[in-house]
Amino acid sequence: MTPWRTLARETVLDKAPFLTVELHRVELPDGKIIPDWPWLITPDYVNVVAETVAGRFLCFRQTKYAVAGLSLSVVGGFVEPGEDRLAAAQRELLEETGHAATEWIDLGTYAVDANRGAGRAHFFLARGARLAAAATGGDLEEQQLLSLTCAELAQASAAGEFKALAWAAVVALALAHPALTANERAARPGPAAPPSG
Repeated sequence: MTPWRTLARETVLDKAPFLTVELHRVELPDGKIIPDWPWLITPDYVNVVAETVAGRFLCFRQTKYAVAGLSLSVVGGFVEPGEDRLAAAQRELLEETGHAATEWIDLGTYAVDANRGAGRAHFFLARGARLAAAATGGDLEEQQLLSLTCAELAQASAAGEFKALAWAAVVALALAHPALTANERAARPGPAAPPSG
């Protein structure tokens, strides 16, 4: 298979560093020319599913401008220019939660939009996270840090509580990773039962 060939590009909107829109003149393998293929340039970003030494998973309940209502989310943020993606993931975990992790599992790098760019998503599972500093945050949205059991995380994922595609994807990849075996999931205690009567 022959990839498309970019013949020319023109910037039509420049809101860097967050968004640049280009029109590309592209040639298809059969020689056909598309004169105005839209192309989006946004920064690469990281998302992290973080498991603490106690076997609980850190996530947030928060609002997002493009999401209706409340959503669960994971640690995440843009990769700074020149920054290694793992370093970005470690920085974001520390900034957003105050935690540092001892084990980092690369869950892959993915195109955000396979046809129109929009950067790349770098996903990680962080294990052995311990509180190391005060969280410095920096997000514009209000958010509440949560600590979920593996079962609660899986239940929230299945219920669609992670309302952004990237968050749902990284949680699903983390839950399916061999590092989290079925025995580990079953052995982790759930929330305490409320008192009866």
